Amino acid sequence: MNLLIDKWRSGEFKLTISVFILVLFHISAIIGISIGYQDWFVEKTPFTLLLSFLLLIWNFPIETGKKWLLAGVFFFSGMLAEWIGVNTGWLFGNYAYGENMGPKFDGVPYLIGIYWAVLTFISGRISSRISANLLLRILSGAALMVLLDFAMEVSAPVFDFWTFEGGVAPIENYITWFIVAALLHLLYQKADLQGDFKFSISLYLVLFFFFSYFFVYYSI
Repeated sequence: MNLLIDKWRSGEFKLTISVFILVLFHISAIIGISIGYQDWFVEKTPFTLLLSFLLLIWNFPIETGKKWLLAGVFFFSGMLAEWIGVNTGWLFGNYAYGENMGPKFDGVPYLIGIYWAVLTFISGRISSRISANLLLRILSGAALMVLLDFAMEVSAPVFDFWTFEGGVAPIENYITWFIVAALLHLLYQKADLQGDFKFSISLYLVLFFFFSYFFVYYSI
């Protein structure tokens, strides 16, 4: 019993449970979508994103005022960038969000703001382990976010997440994503946030594997 308590206090059980939940949900979705139940699984996207956010709060953890303040900054920055993009076409190109990202504010799903925050936290923690150099941390964190966005672009219109005019994301989408992400990572690294590396890389890899699978699936 004492061994179990020690493992729980150390965070091992918490991490194991969280990674198991993430893998279970995403593998189930891969299988379900692949055998023809796309609509049922894709409609659950808001729940899955919220679950990922709750697991981030639990594992990272987001437990201090500074972390919550930065989570709010990341959320509202992402929402603002997307609002400008959706309503003007200036930043990312001409695109619109579909119905499977949940409720929206003036065309922008609230969940996309949460997604920006989640990605900034986990990619920031990963990049903190890549290098001690501030500039390299910022650039590698932004690159990790852009890489995941690139993996999503093929499946996004199929899943009715978002659709670009012409059906293909333009190069300015990735350039702007990188610039905005770099600014958020500057804040992250300057704040010197401490978080769980194992959970951060686990969530990133689960998301990357999920969208990379469908990148290939819908490309062949």
